[in-house]
Amino acid sequence: MKTILLKIKRRSAPEKDTYWEEFEIPYRPAMNIISCLMEIEKNPVTAKGKTTTPVVWESSCLEEVCGACTMVINGRVRQACSTLIDNLPQPITIEPMTKFPNIRDLKVNRQFMFDSLKNVKAWVPIDGTHNLGPGPRMSPSDQQIAYELSRCMTCGCCLEACPQVNDRSEFMGAAIISQVRLFNMHETGKMYADERLDAITGKGGVGDCGNAQMCAEVCPKEIPLTISIAEVERQSTKHMFKKLLGS
Repeated sequence: MKTILLKIKRRSAPEKDTYWEEFEIPYRPAMNIISCLMEIEKNPVTAKGKTTTPVVWESSCLEEVCGACTMVINGRVRQACSTLIDNLPQPITIEPMTKFPNIRDLKVNRQFMFDSLKNVKAWVPIDGTHNLGPGPRMSPSDQQIAYELSRCMTCGCCLEACPQVNDRSEFMGAAIISQVRLFNMHETGKMYADERLDAITGKGGVGDCGNAQMCAEVCPKEIPLTISIAEVERQSTKHMFKKLLGS
């Protein structure tokens, strides 16, 4: 019988040391990483026959929309739900992301990204919930750009790949910068553009980007992150000159 060999990096608690366990499960066509983890959950026995605990991971949509199942698979950060076994050499190594606090096994805490989105006001404000009528019109070209940027699922791939995101830096990462560009494009969102630019030019903002461009290489949605960074840098420079000149 054809089998799949998995090497999984595990941790029982945040304060505990990491360790590796190997699992061998039956192969089925069109399996993804999530289906492999589910097989282990049904029968948590290592390749050496030792009974162990089920592997802990996080997932929700299972269709590459929520970003929750992001992990490092064969050395590359990606979504477990869309990573097919047939496209991977074995043994398959699975590790948690390293740029976020590890909660247990493959589960990490991405709260840093959500706090950064709050910091830059990455939303379109409205006054109340009453009917405001038709929204402002956007040109088709702006709609196309905004749609590409809106596909971000805060998965953390760009932060995991970025060398500027480390324990000595507070860099927010490309995803946050791209969201500043998105909401500064919106006809209603523009009302808070200056506040977003104040936040993104502060500590950990766009000025900390080292232009490694690894973010664009790993983005599962192929969002033009480097273009967003360049555009927000342009907006930020213009914003700082306006403040300096008092206009």
